[in-house]
Amino acid sequence: MSEGRYILLLSLHGLIRGTAVELGRDEDTGGQVTYVLDLARALGEQDDVGRVDLVTRQVIDPALAEDYAREEERLSDKVRIVRLPFGPQRYLRKEALWPHLDHAVDRVLHYLRQQQRLPDVIHGHYADAGYVGVQLSHLTGLPLIHTGHSLGRCKRRRLLDAGRKAGRIDHLYQFPRRFAAEEEVLREADLIVTSTRQEISRQWGLYDNFPEGAFVVIPPGTDTSRFSPPGVGWQGRSVRNAVAPFLRDPGKPMILAIARPDARKNLIRLVEAYAASPALRARANLAIVCGNRDDISALPEEQKEIYTQLLLALDRHDLYGSMALPKHHEQSEVADYYRAAARSGGVFVNVALTEPFGLTLIEAAASGLPIIATHDGGPQDIVANCRNGLLVDPLNTAEISAALLDALTDRRRWQGWVRSGRAGVRRHYTWQAHVDKYLRQTDILLRRHRKRLRREQVAFTQGVDLPLVASLLVSDIDNTLLGDAASLRELMAWLEAHRQMGFAVATGRSLETTLKILRQWKVRRPDILISSVGSEIHYGRTLKQDLGWASHIRYRWRRAEVQQLLDHLPGLCLQPAENQREFKLSYYLESDHAPDLREIRAELSRHRLYARLIHSQRIFLDVLPVRASKGQAIRYLAYRWGLPLERILVAGDSGNDREMLVGDTLAVVVGNHSEEIADLAGHERVYMARAHHAAGILEGVRHYGFPGFASAVAAPTAAGLKACVP
Repeated sequence: MSEGRYILLLSLHGLIRGTAVELGRDEDTGGQVTYVLDLARALGEQDDVGRVDLVTRQVIDPALAEDYAREEERLSDKVRIVRLPFGPQRYLRKEALWPHLDHAVDRVLHYLRQQQRLPDVIHGHYADAGYVGVQLSHLTGLPLIHTGHSLGRCKRRRLLDAGRKAGRIDHLYQFPRRFAAEEEVLREADLIVTSTRQEISRQWGLYDNFPEGAFVVIPPGTDTSRFSPPGVGWQGRSVRNAVAPFLRDPGKPMILAIARPDARKNLIRLVEAYAASPALRARANLAIVCGNRDDISALPEEQKEIYTQLLLALDRHDLYGSMALPKHHEQSEVADYYRAAARSGGVFVNVALTEPFGLTLIEAAASGLPIIATHDGGPQDIVANCRNGLLVDPLNTAEISAALLDALTDRRRWQGWVRSGRAGVRRHYTWQAHVDKYLRQTDILLRRHRKRLRREQVAFTQGVDLPLVASLLVSDIDNTLLGDAASLRELMAWLEAHRQMGFAVATGRSLETTLKILRQWKVRRPDILISSVGSEIHYGRTLKQDLGWASHIRYRWRRAEVQQLLDHLPGLCLQPAENQREFKLSYYLESDHAPDLREIRAELSRHRLYARLIHSQRIFLDVLPVRASKGQAIRYLAYRWGLPLERILVAGDSGNDREMLVGDTLAVVVGNHSEEIADLAGHERVYMARAHHAAGILEGVRHYGFPGFASAVAAPTAAGLKACVP
């Protein structure tokens, strides 16, 4: 394989395969899936690109084709789809994936360890892949590119405008998690690819970290070999057969909409606009192609609601004979729908509440079909570049009706729009134009990062002078490892009897206080000491510091400036000097007077300062470099040694342990845990022990079936098994 650029694309939700893509099967399998597949193929055709991996989620579900269970699918010699398992095997909508994204980070990291080289860049698509991409960038030092596709704040605003209830949509669409991930992407991504200028100012501009984003506008590409006007011999029988049974006069101009059955696509308002104009109904038919269905009652709830509303509107306005709602279509037939509408002298319409991308508009233009589109997002630039249609307010039914009738009335202007649209697509929206600009931007990133990449990647390739361990126990100290002397002795005895189990501590304490308290409790020195909330790593009896980790987390850390800013915020009191380190600032937090974490992050962002905030036990705030934490340190070590995360048992009790307790590690939360991590109950690979302190760790060891447990360790002591009192 060529040694050209290696690009890792992350697109985690929906159904992705190389052939017969099931566009419209659900709201997650739409334009983004088309885009990432076409981008991967187009990149693979470039001489200076050696490899493209498109990473998505493996789905093993009897209701779906076996294609989605295949671990790898080749698209070309240089391009492949890689499917990694995380979360349940069955298919999940994207909003249900959020609890499993930490597992996705670990699975991708494990995959990268198996490759002969690291990628040159990571490119995340949508907020979920943005979350994963940020963590991977922190761990590997690789530059991060991100494409939003749609943004949570825009979607929430439009849904509220359409009358949806705030509490319901926040729960349904997981907006709080999505907003947090999108804010983090703005802070951390090296480059954010947008399709339009409006996407930058009016969509990303809604976010607290907007000034920090490194944006570039790269209009999306389209495959003009697939989308072209109907030729002389073109018949389009499959489309005619699909729509003709619905229509009294199939020869009328066709108003065509192709969209997922999703409230954001605003299809009900389109039907209302069509029905409201007798002149429009007399002049044209309406055809809505929105996914595939056999039995509406068996569909997911939101799709069922959309189809039901469409059918009720058809009946309410007596649109029988003038409105087509085909039940099935193949991806290969989409181009023929555009051609059929173009041959009829019709128009393509997209009145989505928000449309950041507008790929269907470009496909329609390439097919010789004028457009009527929402004035939100991508369509603004498309119409400006192609001069092939009109923009409308998607919430104004009368305006939509008038624009459709206007577009169909002036034949000379219609023909001008056809010519101008095709020319605009060739000039602005081919895949070659897209990847040319994309790769130029990638080269700029790589030149900027080359020195840092060389320095930091050394840390992942050098060996470490540690015993050859098959597994590793990593425990927090205060209130987890320590607290009950009898169960602590039992745990130490088990570790002594099973030297293949390495022993590490991960604590918020400094190295000096860590060593002091471990001596007081007669704990043998761990093989690894992760101290100061993951900002320092030392090894064994010699306390050798991992300088590679120090170099890795120094990225974007301006300690003095961060402290100067935070010292002036109300309710934050700097802890004593012994709690401060080179890569850690520690404060007491007076919750009644201090700003909340979002406000503190926003204040840091306004001053272009980068830090990770860890709040624990309600009164402690640790401020670290963005790459530092207990969880990040554990993953760094796993990557460095080649120790699978599923062989690492982690134990903790409080909020600053949260990140190391989620993901592919085997986690145990001791029974005396603080309330701030009670919500981890039920998470995959998180065991909530009944026993307290070290007895809870032993309970976790037993739960996960580590070898020799029963013969080496007595049952937990009565003191350790005290029940947690709410």
